[in-house]
Amino acid sequence: MKAAGDPLTALWHACLPDAEPPESLLVQSPVRIAFGPGRLAELGALARNEGAQRVLVVTDPGIAAAGHVARAVESLRAAELDVTVFDRAAENPTTHHVEAGLTVARDANIDFLVALGGGSAMDCAKGINLLLTNGGQIRDYWGINKPTAPLLPAIAVPTTAGTGSEAQSFALISDPVSHQKMACGDRRPPNEGGLRPRLAILDPDLTASQPPRVAAASGLDAIAHAVETAGTTERTPVSMRFSQAAWQLLVRAYEPAMRQPSPHDRACMLLGAHLAGAAIEQSMLGAAHACANPLTARFGIVHGVAVGVMLPAVVKYNASAGDNPYASLEPDATVLVAKIQALLTAGGLPSRVSDCNVPKAALTELAFYGAEQWTAKFNPRPVDAPELLEIFRLAY
Repeated sequence: MKAAGDPLTALWHACLPDAEPPESLLVQSPVRIAFGPGRLAELGALARNEGAQRVLVVTDPGIAAAGHVARAVESLRAAELDVTVFDRAAENPTTHHVEAGLTVARDANIDFLVALGGGSAMDCAKGINLLLTNGGQIRDYWGINKPTAPLLPAIAVPTTAGTGSEAQSFALISDPVSHQKMACGDRRPPNEGGLRPRLAILDPDLTASQPPRVAAASGLDAIAHAVETAGTTERTPVSMRFSQAAWQLLVRAYEPAMRQPSPHDRACMLLGAHLAGAAIEQSMLGAAHACANPLTARFGIVHGVAVGVMLPAVVKYNASAGDNPYASLEPDATVLVAKIQALLTAGGLPSRVSDCNVPKAALTELAFYGAEQWTAKFNPRPVDAPELLEIFRLAY
């Protein structure tokens, strides 16, 4: 796969003039990429090239209000495709959101999906795809490689520089009763019916509509992805290259993006978030995400904020045994922690769990539920509830 040409190459050399050119790195990206300002206008032609005829656009009300949905639909219809819109995805989508979208998808007899929005829209689209093609309930696909029938092809169009879900073969869907986040993965290649999108359109213009608080939290989520993927037990030489490149882009662009972001800053953030998502696809995540999920479920803390407040303590804990698993990003773990804390401050985000109205008495319960999270088992140092309680106390 070649990257999308001059816009990506120019951006890369402007941000990282001494680093590896994008073509040689992104040839190993898990999805094909169309990168550059204004690329949303090509959505219809790209979908038609992938064989689409009847398209479901999965998005949320905020993306519709920003005008992005109307532009996407215009492009799809200009390519003579039938289009149906499901705009009721929500943050941390539950099985209820997926089932509502499934009804719309069935009624429209779709053969293609477009996920337009943040990670929640992409997760919801993946959940709809699972049930539409394979039946059953989301719980049936909790784990890896549970689907047996091919899934429909999809294009992902992120509007935030955050989750990198467009590069991943997993959907995170919450149980509305237990609030347990179910990670449903299908690692078959996209052209063999897997869950990863066929194509990701990375259009930095779309991220200009992010409210500042969303941009800050989403950006910290991407930074946490770069850091955690650099140190997991599953990391590979390829995933570490993605992690390093993502970290370099994000750490340079985040602070100016929080002040008055230029198109260049937005582009760096979007590409960095994608590369961090590509790293997750190979290396998984660690204790910061394991701890963040129960913070979100129990206290409603936005995911990027929850990950951000946990990340410094997790880095400290993992490096305290004398081995710095993040040395590929920063040889001195103390310096890495200081950089993360500075980024939290730059984003106007809380730096301690206690800043998030979480009572200290809840930490034991949070550690218990954190130990049940799938990502905990990929942490560089083995963790269970007692170790996670220690991390929560460090973060408090």
